[in-house]
Amino acid sequence: MTRLFLSGPLFTVAEREFNAGLARFLKARGFAVWLPQERPTRGGAKAIFQSCVKGIEWADAVVACMDGPDPDSGTSWEVGFAYAQEKPIICYRSDFRTAGDTKGTPYNLMLSEAATARVELTPKATAADLHRRVLMQIRKVLRGRPAKR
Repeated sequence: MTRLFLSGPLFTVAEREFNAGLARFLKARGFAVWLPQERPTRGGAKAIFQSCVKGIEWADAVVACMDGPDPDSGTSWEVGFAYAQEKPIICYRSDFRTAGDTKGTPYNLMLSEAATARVELTPKATAADLHRRVLMQIRKVLRGRPAKR
């Protein structure tokens, strides 16, 4: 079973609901999903940090949200750590505002260039559109890569 770490902001009800919906969609398609908001948070900041590190090390790939005027700082760190671990990274952006550093980068170029695959949506896209496109990129990126046992 392919293991995915879902990285993204989880500070509002809307963010947590969106993350949970994407996790449900991916689990229904046979993926094991590590969603940080579903992990216990006892032990404070250090425990949360260690849990996220463990989740990224466990994963075959990272799926990361790049929404906002500047992607979430925790998500940005997780992308960098996954990149250093040579994990495939699928970055998605459902936010149609541009926030890139240069032409052709819809968000910070260090993040867009770390991505193995990117999904950027148009203003009329739905959550279902995002789910389908993220799934397509996960399958494309992981094709031929063995899953962890």
